[in-house]
Amino acid sequence: MKISTIKYYFVDALKSLKRNRTVSIASVATVAATLFILGVFLLIVFNVNAGVEEIGSKLQVKIFLKDDITIGDKSVIQKALDNVQGVSEIKFEDKGDALEKVKKQFGEDSKSLVQGFDKKNPFPNAYVVSVEKPEIVDNVVKAAEGLKGIDKINDVRELVDKIIKITNTLKVVGLVLFLILISVSLFLIGNTIKLTLYSRKKEIGIMKFVGATDWFIRWPFIIEGMMLGVSGAIISTGILYYAYKVVFLKSSANVLLGISLINPHFILSTILWQFMLGGIVIGAVGSIMSIRKFLIV
Repeated sequence: MKISTIKYYFVDALKSLKRNRTVSIASVATVAATLFILGVFLLIVFNVNAGVEEIGSKLQVKIFLKDDITIGDKSVIQKALDNVQGVSEIKFEDKGDALEKVKKQFGEDSKSLVQGFDKKNPFPNAYVVSVEKPEIVDNVVKAAEGLKGIDKINDVRELVDKIIKITNTLKVVGLVLFLILISVSLFLIGNTIKLTLYSRKKEIGIMKFVGATDWFIRWPFIIEGMMLGVSGAIISTGILYYAYKVVFLKSSANVLLGISLINPHFILSTILWQFMLGGIVIGAVGSIMSIRKFLIV
């Protein structure tokens, strides 16, 4: 393809946008609004996923041991836990460590709470098992269940199930919302291109009559659609970035419920390029779908 031909496509696309300025601005604004809504939801999903991963990395299963446990039984439990894939750390916590933890946790208030505990410590020895992700908790509990010498297992599987359900629900809702918003964007850009096509129907007929190929006619409209999509993507990303930055800075120490929020620069480094690519694809597809019937002369 010659450079002069490419230049013609872009000039023609820009002329068309200028000619239909009001409709083009309305289309860009609507696409921007649509992508902004999608961006807000994406940030919620990304932050929830990051939070779930963070919670997952902090999840611990405590396996409390009986006071009369034998060395052999302890060895069997240790070996069973070592064989579980996805365990990041296995720590033995004796009675003294557990008591010191309570003292540190409650500070001055712990004096009346733990009075007399130094003489007779009621806390059991325990294995504290840290996991890489929430799904591993079930494997740890199953590996420890039924082993001799275990008094009780602090089972956090109910919490894990809730976390996984919330994550999966968000993913499904996100996918549905994504498909709806993409369809809306395709419809809007397609309609904008149709308005241009109606006003240039005779011109297209003449071009076909003098031998212009379908793709020669298509390209200016495809580029016009791409420009509309990219413009909407850039505007929506800019608004999203500054709006999210305010939320990020105002959240207490950038932490919400003990979970770190994703840095706003993630929007510029990742979401911007995804939206721009999406805008190009949406614009191109919307234009191709709209122009098809106008090429039948």
